[in-house]
Amino acid sequence: MPNIKSAIKRVNTSKTKTLENTMVKSEYKTAVKNFLQSVEAGDKEKAEAQYKVALKAVQKAAKKGVIKDNTCSRKKSQLDKALNKLK
Repeated sequence: MPNIKSAIKRVNTSKTKTLENTMVKSEYKTAVKNFLQSVEAGDKEKAEAQYKVALKAVQKAAKKGVIKDNTCSRKKSQLDKALNKLK
């Protein structure tokens, strides 16, 4: 454990940021997983609803810096492709 006051603050800040990033990443992964399950089941209406949620989660994760911009673009493209295949 650090002894210097600023180092102690930095450890606490890191823990908080790690927790926030984990929450965002978990939300993003869950949304994408739910969408892909809807597509696999062949439920068109549910898939379209889940698509909007998944797209928003992916963009939020990229904005927060949890995933990179190229990863965001690639994931959105994959979601689009899966939805279009269902139609």
